[in-house]
Amino acid sequence: MPGLLLNTLRGENTSKRPIWLMRQAGRYLPEYRALRAEKGGFLALVYDTDAAAEVTLQPVRRFGFDGAILFSDILIVPYAMGQDLQFLAGEGPKLTPRLVDHALDGLAAVPERLSPIYETVRKVRASLAVDKTMLGFAGSPWTVATYMVAGEGSRDQHETRAMAYRDPQAFGAIIESVVSVTVDYLSGQIEAGAEAVQLFDSWAGSLAPAQFEKWVIAPNAAIVSALKARHPDIPVIGFPKGSGEKLAAYARETGVDAVGVDETVDPFWAAGALPEGMPVQGNLDPLLLLSGGDDLEEQARRVLDAFAGRPHVFNLGHGIGQHTPIENVERLLATVRGWNR
Repeated sequence: MPGLLLNTLRGENTSKRPIWLMRQAGRYLPEYRALRAEKGGFLALVYDTDAAAEVTLQPVRRFGFDGAILFSDILIVPYAMGQDLQFLAGEGPKLTPRLVDHALDGLAAVPERLSPIYETVRKVRASLAVDKTMLGFAGSPWTVATYMVAGEGSRDQHETRAMAYRDPQAFGAIIESVVSVTVDYLSGQIEAGAEAVQLFDSWAGSLAPAQFEKWVIAPNAAIVSALKARHPDIPVIGFPKGSGEKLAAYARETGVDAVGVDETVDPFWAAGALPEGMPVQGNLDPLLLLSGGDDLEEQARRVLDAFAGRPHVFNLGHGIGQHTPIENVERLLATVRGWNR
């Protein structure tokens, strides 16, 4: 029996709103910090399927969220494509060799690096209540490519944007390869038990409109089309963070079933600009959840009211911060659960 979240993603405008939070499995939870201390590094935790399944389940167990989001990382795809991946304390992820000065065809693919992720999905789905939705995910090609080219995250994606202008053929080959692997990767998650999947485009906002069409909309449309051919009933959520007024074109042209809205977008604008009836997800500011107070409830209700006329999955505008107090999450949950359309 599908739960509230899955029904909403399929287009049902329910009186109650489902809720899950991006990065809900993570460092703000004491049980996560304890397990991380026991298991060691982040990548080791991702590849310990029992531990990764436990981390995925922790926030659902504590808060009763309507969905469990797979505990993994968007850089598993380039890791499977043959780049080396390390998570360095205080520095974030590092990929080598950097594709800004290394040819894509010099990489030797290691597809078996995807298999443990599927096993985690299977274990989580087997442990979830039937009314909870198992969410898989992958990074969108543009965002993944920014890490592959530069070898790390950056404030403005300068090296990758420059490469895309300077050598669109070489950069396009990277994007096409990421599309291909991502389709197989998400399909594998679905076959393992994921009931919906999300495409994270965390750096979509750094692109000019023409580049956004070329490197965000077109690759995501290719992924969605291929996934729908294999799994026509699986909802796909697209989340192009920072896209602003380009969000409406993304929603119309990519074929996604639902669109995520970040905290910089006015929800009332989004409610009017996005295709009628399309499910939306978002978009409370994660820093407001961190700070709490009466404004947390007021702004949460504003988001709920803005999207009252369409299917809506309550979420943050991006990931929950690691220092977010547990009591603030509980207060948000009470607000969302107490709201009626």
